[in-house]
Amino acid sequence: MRLQIGLFGRTNVGKSSFLNMVAGQDVALTSPVPGTTTDVVEKAMELLPVGPVMFLDTGGVDDISVLSELRLMRTAKAFDRADVAVLVTEPEVWGASEELVASEAARRGIPLIVVVNKTDQATPSESFLARAGKGGVSVIACSSKNMRSRDLYVCAFKDALLKVCPEDFLRTPAIVGDLIPAGGVVVLIVPIDIEAPKGRLILPQVQTLRDALDHDAAALVVKETDYTRALARLNAPPDLVVCDSQVVDRMVAETPAGVACTTFSILFARFKGGLLEEARGAAAIARLKPGDRVLIAESCSHHALEDDIGRVKIPRWLRRYTGFALDVNVCSGRDYPADLADYALVIHCGACMLTRREMLLRIEQAGARGVPITNYGLCISFLHGVLDRVLSPFPAALDAFRRAKASGCDGKEVPRDGALAH
Repeated sequence: MRLQIGLFGRTNVGKSSFLNMVAGQDVALTSPVPGTTTDVVEKAMELLPVGPVMFLDTGGVDDISVLSELRLMRTAKAFDRADVAVLVTEPEVWGASEELVASEAARRGIPLIVVVNKTDQATPSESFLARAGKGGVSVIACSSKNMRSRDLYVCAFKDALLKVCPEDFLRTPAIVGDLIPAGGVVVLIVPIDIEAPKGRLILPQVQTLRDALDHDAAALVVKETDYTRALARLNAPPDLVVCDSQVVDRMVAETPAGVACTTFSILFARFKGGLLEEARGAAAIARLKPGDRVLIAESCSHHALEDDIGRVKIPRWLRRYTGFALDVNVCSGRDYPADLADYALVIHCGACMLTRREMLLRIEQAGARGVPITNYGLCISFLHGVLDRVLSPFPAALDAFRRAKASGCDGKEVPRDGALAH
């Protein structure tokens, strides 16, 4: 995943100019008119040796224009995404706006870097730099218009980033690499149907494939219709099988009993840090009552198709399992309800488009309201009666699910054969 770097500060301090200077191109519109940046501008780039990053250029925190309330809401949401906060200011300017950004970063536990821009107009005093760097914060003085010194400024910024980068970004946790031995084999079952993007694999599949290769394992990619033939051609059972959640029942039925198996969605629940809580949340499906509100949360904003997994299939499977109607709501992208109190359950996608911080925040928001949260793979596997099997590679998560099921469920069990119709 990309390191999310939020650029915050007053209007017209040069946040967009700083982004353009780092990127080496005109990414964001700049002008002397305050409030030129009207929405969060995103710029993805490779910032070596840091790695892949996403800059979030926000509107000014002191915006007083007609649309200021909406702009400030967008700026606040950027804090939900940011792994690192960059406060852009100018020489000798430190007031309520700067304190607001610094205190919000501290409250959220987000590392802070201060960029003192516009040094071509004034030189920051030593006392000002000391104040900006209070608490050991890295301070970079620069002029975003001085392209002759660009390399110097960018190198200083990258050094500051490396000092505050979250550990899980610099040492990214494995997706499958720790589940298979070096030289082992993982089979990835990838349906190619109407929902598959044309000419490419989806992000979780690509990341899982790359992670297997990074850990010196071999990966065999097949469609669900070719899975058994592929198994028959192997001279030894694979070390792990991973499938799309929509074919989990078929995969489990066709996988030899001694072979570990799971789904891409469950792998990403672990990768994003929420597997234990989401495994517990799956047990809450059995406690749903007629008319309960259920939130289906998708992190991407794809065009919904006729048999969409979140909008159509999961609600249908829930209805068939429970035997009654539920009030199912759907949100997509970063439009996530501010208050989850009215929901009985949140079913989240695999969150491949969200940062780890964003997903953990969503889990925390659900927990604060006492609302169980699970994800697509866990939910679908539960509804098809195979969740124990696909959680077996993760003993702690399996134990969390079983304990939640034993302590909180009403005794309702999934049909023994797990045969929910597609």
